[in-house]
Formats: sequence, C-alpha cells, structure tokens
Amino acid sequence: MSNVFEIAFTSPPRGSRRSAESVYVQLRAAIVDGRLVPGSKLPGERQSAVFFGVSRNTATRAYARLAIEGLVSSRQGSGTYVASKQNHPPRERFLTQQTPDPRLNSLWSRPELARTLNFWHDGQRTGKQKGAASLDFRPALVDSRLFPFEIFRRVSAKQLRQMELKPPAFKSPQGNQGHFPLRTAIATHIGISRAVVSEPDDVLVTAGAQQAFDILARVLVTPGVTTVAIEDPGYPPMRAAFLAAGARVVPVPVDAQGLVVDALPIPVQIVCVCPSHQFPFGVSMSAQRRMALLNFARKSGAVIVEDDYDGEFRYDGTPLQALRSTSTADDVFYVGTFSKCMLPALRLGFVVAPQWAMPALITAKNCLDWHCPTLTQMVVARFIAEGHLARHVRKLRDVYRTRRDLIREILQSDFSGELSPMQSHYGMHVAAFSTLPKHLERVTARLLGSNVHLHSFERYFFGAPTSEGLVFGYGAIDIDDIEQGLKALRRVL
Repeated sequence: MSNVFEIAFTSPPRGSRRSAESVYVQLRAAIVDGRLVPGSKLPGERQSAVFFGVSRNTATRAYARLAIEGLVSSRQGSGTYVASKQNHPPRERFLTQQTPDPRLNSLWSRPELARTLNFWHDGQRTGKQKGAASLDFRPALVDSRLFPFEIFRRVSAKQLRQMELKPPAFKSPQGNQGHFPLRTAIATHIGISRAVVSEPDDVLVTAGAQQAFDILARVLVTPGVTTVAIEDPGYPPMRAAFLAAGARVVPVPVDAQGLVVDALPIPVQIVCVCPSHQFPFGVSMSAQRRMALLNFARKSGAVIVEDDYDGEFRYDGTPLQALRSTSTADDVFYVGTFSKCMLPALRLGFVVAPQWAMPALITAKNCLDWHCPTLTQMVVARFIAEGHLARHVRKLRDVYRTRRDLIREILQSDFSGELSPMQSHYGMHVAAFSTLPKHLERVTARLLGSNVHLHSFERYFFGAPTSEGLVFGYGAIDIDDIEQGLKALRRVL
C-alpha cells in the first residue's frame, strides 16, 4: 500500500552531521503532540530521500532512536509504525462543571439540555460483572438480530447497480424534500399501518425522528417568544430540540387517559404528544382527550407535534387512528421513524406536515445537511414497496408480544405488592407504577452492578417527579434474559 505522509518536515542542510538528530527530533515531536497518531505508517527507509532529504542510513538511525523510546515499532515485511501506546501525558479534557467559555452560546451549556440528550446513559459497569453480557430493559432499543439483512443486502445491491447504470444528477432529491419513491412508500405505509391520509408532497424525509424535531423547532419557534407544551414525563430528546431553539418549555401532566388537556398553558403555540403509546407511561390517549386536544389547537391557533415512534406495534385492542387526518392536516405535524421498525443505523425518519409549512421545512433541512443519503433512501423505498417492511413488522409483533406478555405475567405474579403494570396495547415497553415508596434510582444503580439496565420514571420528568415506577423495554432482550433480569430486580427490591 502506498504511503501518504503529509507531516510538514524541514530537511536538514545537505552534508549536516546532525541529519539523524533533525529527523529524530521532528518525528518525535509529531508523535508526541498527536500529529502522527498511533498506527500511522512512517515512510520506508528507502524513501527517506524523498520525504526527509536524507540517506537511508540516516533515517535508519533516527527510527532506531524512536524505537528505543517505544514511540515506533517495526513489522517484519511491512514497515515502521507509530506505537499504539505512548507515554506522553494525555490531552486535557473538558469538564462539565467548568464555567462555560463566554465565546460559546450559553444555551448549549444549560444543564437541562445536557440531561435531556444524555438520558440513555447509565454510567460505567462495576464489580465482578463488568465483562458479562448486559440484560437490557432500556426502552426504545431494537433487536437488530431480527432484521432481514440478507433481503436488505439484495435490495441494496440492486439499487446500487441501478445507481451505477444511471448515476444521480448533481442535485438534491426533489428539492431536498426527499427521494420521491421513498416519500410515496412512506405515504402508503402509514396509510395502511396508521390510517394517516397523506400524499408524497406532504412528506419530508429526515435523518431520524430527532432531526425531525430539530427542524420543527427551528421552523416553528421564535426564541424567547414561543411556548411549547410537553408531556411530563416524556421523551427527553424531543424537548431538547425545543429548548435548544430557545422556546419556553412548559411541562404538562399525563394521567391514565394521556395528556391532561385542561392543564395546557395559555397561550401556547406548540403541543408535543405521543397519543398512541405515551412515552414512558405507555398509555393511549382516550378519544375524549384527543377531541379536546384537537379542539384546543383549533381554537387557540396552536399546532400539534405528534410523535408516533412505535405505532406499528399493536398487539390487541382496537386500532387507534393518528391525530393527523384529512380534517386536521393543517394543525398536526406527524413524526415517524424507521429506527424502531427497521434499524436505528439507517438514520431515516420523516415528517408529514401541513402544506403551509413545507417550504420552510425544506429550507431548514437544506440548511442542516442538504438531504439524506440518496442510496439509503432508494433502498428503503424498494424495501417498503416490495412488502419486506410489512412482513418484518408482522414478525416483530409476534416476538415483542411474547416478551411483553412474559414481563406483565412476572410483574403481576412476583411483584404484585410493589409494582402495578400499566395496560398497554402498543409499543416496545411496559411501564409499572410503584405501589410502595421506593428509592428506585438507587435500585436501578444497584442493578447496573449486575449488568441489568433498567430505567425509573425519574429520569423522564422535566419538572419534579410526581410518580414512581419502572420502565421495562423489551425491544432488545431475550425471553431467558427477561426472567434473569427480573430475578435480579426481585433480589434488589
């Protein structure tokens, strides 16, 4: 493999007796200060005249001194490389408790913003269990082992071949809005699975649901003016996008019927909800509350951001229609994602938006990243159009239903005096309320020592916690691991 060596180097004067010293000093400085990272290949000694302006023997002496200090190592028949471990002191890292530099926008140093984006972090594993496999009950995780990679690979190869035969033009897909076949496939998919009436022109393709929230916040929020109502507890990264945009974020309580509409602040310009499967309680918004919310938005001039993150997974009960419909299309922004029904690594989501907002949304998307990767959009479009997504969702429903039922059965039999699971017909997690006072954050911290990842309600509240409980995600945990993890919880409690 040819070597690429772009380190600035000053060749010693021709005939200098300190040529080897000069090469050694410059290379050592480049290694110590990090310009030559561990694993970097140094120029071959036979190429020393080209790179260093010295003879081969001179370069050999310089390399030998570096090797004695442990800065480089030689590989037989391969060459000389910067050693993987260096003895120089590590660079200073930033500390979150330091006073923010005045050159930064202070918004990004606000502790509540950092907390909302870091809510999945559980800290480091400790104790004897450090190397063991995790028993992961964290919500919104996906079992990638169930994904039909072989089918996806075939679809990808076919689309890549099509791109090779007909390279895409040097322009964004349909004016940054997204690949038209993918928008068509999305409109069809959510029409069948979620009864959302839409056309391809109503759909904006995004890099996951989080970018959808960010774009909506950029477009809908006037910093310091706009009030945004969020469910409390709720999905922390969603509210982070609105906090970052400078909105006044107001928490609104959630009960067994969903968002408490009567508690909405006045005035309010944006209401964010998960009506089908509230995060994290898992309740579905009742028909009366849905009607009250839509009437409230219509009368007050507010818009609704509907997060339907796992609405494809319905196990029982009557199907619930999304808030967005033909009659509410001007008031509701419907956000969906492929991270739960396919793979998070795809980084694809979408917004179904009112036509009055689409030009601004497209401009904001253009400002962020121009458009999502064309090849990925082409592949996902064909994956949906050929029926593979529908078959995969049906498979996941069967697997997740079995896991959900087992968790509920064990909670009802072994934890009946302490935890009361919420009734839930959708999604990828079960919430259970604590019926006795418990320090559940201490419980989850203790479980982490046994590599059991479990979240309490506390980390999802924006305001002061008003209830205690645990969230049992079943998207990425096997049946045997569910039983083992709940036994560990039983011991800790």
